[in-house]
Amino acid sequence: MGEKKTWKNRIQDYLVITAAAVIYAIAVSQFLDPNSLAPGGVTGIAIILNRIAGLETGTWTLIINIPILLIGMWKFGVRFILSTLYFTVINSCAINLLAPFGAVTEDPLLAALAGGALIAVSLGIVFKAGATSGGTDIIVKLLRQRFPYLRTGFLFLLTDAAIVTASAIVFQNVDTAMYAGIVVFVNSMLLDVVLYGRDGAKMFLIISDHYESITDRILKEVDVGVTHIVGRGAYSGREKKVILCVMKKQLSHKAEEIVRQEDPMAFIIIVGASEIYGEGYKSIFSQKL
Repeated sequence: MGEKKTWKNRIQDYLVITAAAVIYAIAVSQFLDPNSLAPGGVTGIAIILNRIAGLETGTWTLIINIPILLIGMWKFGVRFILSTLYFTVINSCAINLLAPFGAVTEDPLLAALAGGALIAVSLGIVFKAGATSGGTDIIVKLLRQRFPYLRTGFLFLLTDAAIVTASAIVFQNVDTAMYAGIVVFVNSMLLDVVLYGRDGAKMFLIISDHYESITDRILKEVDVGVTHIVGRGAYSGREKKVILCVMKKQLSHKAEEIVRQEDPMAFIIIVGASEIYGEGYKSIFSQKL
């Protein structure tokens, strides 16, 4: 069981959630809404409804979130929903309060890029604080439980596509919808970076008769861990030592050069590794979002 959070920890979490809610509100009120960019999710629906039926975008955001939060309460419990409800209320109020200040830029491309980036940062922060921003975030969290191999950013991309398409129909402007699509794309790409980090690495499998010298140099010159796996050639029947090591991308060229110098006839498999847990990388005990 995980450790119980102290009141100090909870206050810190809510301060972080407050900051994330304000960042999200800035993205909506200063970049997306003034330029009629409906980037998907509850925010996109709220912007569309604002144009159709009036009421402020922040107010629509709160109204739409109510039934979704009830579903979240049923699936994730009251404690989880309290932090999400808090984010939703602060975000909705902040959107309405900041709206009168108008757009920071009227260039739809700049608004799409900045809005998408700010939303990604906001979502990443609030997810790491153990909450969500409500709306489709809860739906995505449910899908992540059912399909844990699908990344969060990819799921947002799918759920938002339908809303972007609807915005093209409502606004009768394909260009605006395409800019909204840019928001979704930027958000989904940056969200994975915020959540998972740029911890892409290279995994080496090296088969060589000079495994000892190669191992020694990798340990000393590249300074990464090495594991020896015992293998056997299917044709020759000879037992071989296979070198297994993982390193960050910027170190991979050094390892390749070592192998090239020690044994030009070595058999090497280099595989991209996007998620690494353990010493020097992410903690295995960290929650996978």
